[in-house]
Amino acid sequence: MWEQLRPIGRDPRTNGYRRFAWGSADAQLREWFAHQASARGLALTEDRMGNQWAWWGDPDSEGPGLVLGSHLDSVPDGGAYDGPLGVVSALAAVDRLRAAGHRPDRPVAVANFVDEEGARFGIALAGSRVITGLLDADRARGLRDGDGITMAQAMRAAGKDPELIGPDPETVARIGTYLELHVEQGRALVDLGAPVAVGTDIWPHGRWRVDLPGEANHAGTTRLADRRDAVLALADVIQRTRAAAQDRGALATVGKVRIEPGGVNAIASAATAWLDARGANPDAVRGVIADVSATVQGYDGTVQEESWTPRTTFHPDVVRRMGEVLGGIPTLGTGAGHDAGVLAQAGIDAGMLFVRNPTGVSHSPAEFADEADCLAGVEALAAVALDLTGERR
Repeated sequence: MWEQLRPIGRDPRTNGYRRFAWGSADAQLREWFAHQASARGLALTEDRMGNQWAWWGDPDSEGPGLVLGSHLDSVPDGGAYDGPLGVVSALAAVDRLRAAGHRPDRPVAVANFVDEEGARFGIALAGSRVITGLLDADRARGLRDGDGITMAQAMRAAGKDPELIGPDPETVARIGTYLELHVEQGRALVDLGAPVAVGTDIWPHGRWRVDLPGEANHAGTTRLADRRDAVLALADVIQRTRAAAQDRGALATVGKVRIEPGGVNAIASAATAWLDARGANPDAVRGVIADVSATVQGYDGTVQEESWTPRTTFHPDVVRRMGEVLGGIPTLGTGAGHDAGVLAQAGIDAGMLFVRNPTGVSHSPAEFADEADCLAGVEALAAVALDLTGERR
């Protein structure tokens, strides 16, 4: 499975992945997932957002079920493990259970959530947010990518009906428990000397759009004193973002900017930046945004919140049970968002497992996990799934 996924959406110039929602690579990934379901005799369904579900058993007559999974999309020039490791491990865990002759007492599914990273349309976790009602359907349809293409247009081009987008209580009701395995996006497990950990919670996090005005003019004839350069304002805002995060003990990143008109010899008439902020303390995160907003206002700019996710604690019984089954392995909180967190907010019993990342690098082509640790993750996921389903009588 890993070798089949390896070339899809890979940029040979960077060795990173560009697997964006409703694009050509995404279509190949969805086809790959459908093939995996068919090869195992699993019933493939799609919900109102296009998330894919491969069911072992009937969730409507025998559910709610146990769902294992993650996502297959990536950030720009992302790594091979973030998302796909969880999907591949879920399929491998189901293979192990079936090979052992296990007859689960409730349905089991493998899920592939669409647009988890939000790399194309700017809202992370869109697939799970929409079906749980945490992202408004009209807003989702109207989101635009860097080329001005709306999500609705992209879905139509991919053969999907965007008018179907919306909360899907029927699908959500099929999920009794959700477990997501993910590569660690840090290096705590290196220090702890453990290949796998149980996730406990997700830090509060959000994304904000910053718009800064300027005045277009000629780069070669306009005196410095006469310029109103939006890029200078942007540079100040970025520096303030870093300083505010340091002052308040949070994390904040400006990873995407847009300059208009974008000419080498043109003074910028406008600059837009997208700011990601997160931390263990929600007040600290909000404080960063307040500090940045004060700087933005000084340039007559605006700050608009695009998403906010409060601290998400995974179900204590699921966390406890995983710890017991896996022999008291380490527990970890995380600053990264996951579909498991969205489902937990929606009242579903959710939990996570993390697989050791020897470098701690993520969202990069250098992202990596040792094969032995990945296999340990599969074993852990299969063991927990076995415990949570029991044997049909």
